[in-house]
Amino acid sequence: MRNHLQVIFLPTNKCNVNCEYCFEDKTDDRMTHDQLTSVITKLLDFMDGAHIGSLMLHWQGGEIMTMPVEWFEKAFDIIEKLADERGKRIDHGLQTNMIAYHPRWNDIIKKMFGNSVGTSMDYPNLYRKLFKGGPDDYTKVWMRNVQAAREAGIGVGVIAVTNQRTLELGAEAFYSYFVDELGITNFQVNTPFPGGEDNTTKEDIALENDGLARFFNELTDIWIKRGYGKGINLSPVDQIVARFSNEPNSLPCIWQSNCADEFIAIDARGFVAQCDCWVTSYPEYFFGNIFESDSLADLLAKSPARKAFLDRPLAIIDKDCIECDFLSMCHGGCPVRTYTYKKTLNEKDPFCSFYKQLFRHTESVAVGLLGNRSLGSRHPNVSPELVAALLTANG
Repeated sequence: MRNHLQVIFLPTNKCNVNCEYCFEDKTDDRMTHDQLTSVITKLLDFMDGAHIGSLMLHWQGGEIMTMPVEWFEKAFDIIEKLADERGKRIDHGLQTNMIAYHPRWNDIIKKMFGNSVGTSMDYPNLYRKLFKGGPDDYTKVWMRNVQAAREAGIGVGVIAVTNQRTLELGAEAFYSYFVDELGITNFQVNTPFPGGEDNTTKEDIALENDGLARFFNELTDIWIKRGYGKGINLSPVDQIVARFSNEPNSLPCIWQSNCADEFIAIDARGFVAQCDCWVTSYPEYFFGNIFESDSLADLLAKSPARKAFLDRPLAIIDKDCIECDFLSMCHGGCPVRTYTYKKTLNEKDPFCSFYKQLFRHTESVAVGLLGNRSLGSRHPNVSPELVAALLTANG
């Protein structure tokens, strides 16, 4: 964790929508301000002991906007006071489905969350649903509220989860929907995984690696032609290209050397786990309960579940990954994706083949951006049109 601690923070486990592929097992639990004070105090104690100077709280749920704005106004004052007393810095990020957004949120979003929010929408939306209404109703409410937030000056970033129809419609339609139609300039594309309780939808959302690779590689080419250098942030593509270009980059959590060294999650009941996927779905992998422990450091040190995460790289690299050209980027991939498909932590990510194809393609793109004019001959799988676009982008 070096000098910076990241916590995925779920002060509520309650949600206001009914998405068919959600990995969370919802409850009605909501943290009180006294409980919040206890959590922040123990996080600050941990930071003192580890000589960590700053904390990033990624506020999620459940759905964060099922809680009152007034709760956040008081929470912000509590956190600021506790941080100031310790000489620490605490920053905040907000992830919300935007379904309950109202202009009354604007002030606290500006004051607490840097006037920006993260949200989620798929193209096409097949599985995000209201409790009373289908995907189309959800999309209409979401689009209306996102537009209202943007008109209020709030920056909106979007996470999109691919589905089979996404691949069929293609990367051009996908990119045009978010960038041209919605005006989104900051979005991230994720793969689906069947986390949490089984249902029919989760049985059907698996995507074939080669199809995913074709889609992402086409999306990369489109971004190079239409978004690169023009203020369009498209993760993970832009970050991989930056990595291969030896530029500053931040790869997503699925490719960290070990996510157990990077962050933890705490939910409304006080349970601590690796991330929101684990703390809302898999009690057998809880690290412990922060309300029941005097010390977060002791809780983490004594947790058999956390040890399993810490030991994962050693368990999989010799078996699956040691000869891979991209080991230093991928590190075996995401443990929760592995677990949801294979019921074990100790195998590589099932999207391994897709990752390799994406890395190879973006490596070629980065070579072009660095001005290698022999790109076409050295990388015959790159189209002549992309070569021309790369050379143009490189000036």
